[in-house]
Amino acid sequence: MRQSWLDLSVPVVTGMPVYPGDPEVEVSPALRVAQDGVNVLHLRLGSQSGTHVDAPYHVDEAWPTLDELPPERFAGPAVVADVRGLAARAPITPGLLAPALSRARQSPGAVLLLATGWSAHWGTPHYPAHPWLTPDAARAVLGAGVRTVAVDALSVDPTGGAGLPAHRVLCGAGGVIAENLTGLDRVVAAQEAGLPVEVFLFPLRLPGADGAPVRAMARVGG
Repeated sequence: MRQSWLDLSVPVVTGMPVYPGDPEVEVSPALRVAQDGVNVLHLRLGSQSGTHVDAPYHVDEAWPTLDELPPERFAGPAVVADVRGLAARAPITPGLLAPALSRARQSPGAVLLLATGWSAHWGTPHYPAHPWLTPDAARAVLGAGVRTVAVDALSVDPTGGAGLPAHRVLCGAGGVIAENLTGLDRVVAAQEAGLPVEVFLFPLRLPGADGAPVRAMARVGG
C-alpha cells in the first residue's frame, strides 16, 4: 500500500493566534546572507504557541514535565472522532465519542483526534468559540485506554473558562493534549476509506517544560 504524509500543523508566523494572555509570536530575521553570510531567524514565542502539546505540568506543578513523559505518548495509531457540525461552544459529550472510543479500545496506544472542523476559523474572531470536551467525556477517553488527545481547536476546554477541567482529568492520568491541529478532514476521509493512519506529535526537547510546539504529521497507508 502506498504511503502519504499529511501535515496537520499551523504555520508559525508573526501575529498568529495565541491563547488569551499567552506571549505573542514574532518571527524576524536575525542574520542575512548579504550581510552575515547566513540566514538565521529570531523566534519569539511561548511554549503553547501554534500546534503544540501540553504536558501534565501545564496545569499542576506536581505532575510530570514534558521531558518526563515516555516517547510513545507522542505517536501512535490515529482514531478520529468526527464531531464536525457542532455549534459554537457546544460540549463534546461521551455519547459523541462512543464510536471512536470503541475503535480505540481495539488499538493499543491510540491517539484520539477530535475533528471539530474549527480549524476553518483559524485567524478569525470566531476561533475561540470552539466546541469543548466535557469532564465526563475526558474520563470516558481514559476508560478506553487513551492517553493522548489532539484537537483542531484552541483548547480541549472552553477558551476563557475557569479550572481547565478536561485538562485536569487527562493530565492527571499522565496524558498528553495536543491543540491547534489543522486539516483533520483529510484524516477523517482516510479513516472512512479504511486506510491505516499513524500520527506523530513530537515536541521540542525542552527540559522541565509545560509543553512545546510540534510538527504534527499523519502517515496514511502502509
